[in-house]
Amino acid sequence: MSMTGIFINQFKYALKYLKKYGMESSDPVDTPMVEKSKLDEDTQGKAVDPTHYRGMVGTLMYLTASRPDLTFAVCMCARYQAKPTKKHLHAVKRIFKYLRGTVNRGLWYPKDSSIALTAYANADHAEQVKNGVVELYFVNTEYQLADIFTKALGRERIEFLINKLGMRSFTPETLKQLADKAEE
Repeated sequence: MSMTGIFINQFKYALKYLKKYGMESSDPVDTPMVEKSKLDEDTQGKAVDPTHYRGMVGTLMYLTASRPDLTFAVCMCARYQAKPTKKHLHAVKRIFKYLRGTVNRGLWYPKDSSIALTAYANADHAEQVKNGVVELYFVNTEYQLADIFTKALGRERIEFLINKLGMRSFTPETLKQLADKAEE
């Protein structure tokens, strides 16, 4: 396997904010959100500082550029920025704990890969299919990559999907070795 390509990773940013929010030594968790869980408005919950909450959510939003595995959980938490409660803050902290164990993860684009644009759409785009603008192919549930953006999944499912999406984990040391090898 050729190890030349582009690796997009925000680990320095992630580490900086894990430290800022006091999460740098927290125990890592293996999913950004409890599997099949849903956040709600939590009208009875104890309110937390919305400014602090928004700061944490904003930090995580920025990280989704290289971390599709965070997108669903972060977007769920972002819905409750107006009146966040302890429950919402707990969910945000869980994402940071997940991040803590996966800081070296990022998007990997191998040099010789052919990139094909694939779009996922719902039934609203049926009028484009009829007109022949869009061609549809059936995708088996197992390969439904969009699940990572629409559901709270378990660890094995997340690992499978991020692998299919081209995500990899490279430590700074590994990246340096790869860069040195590429120069040879």
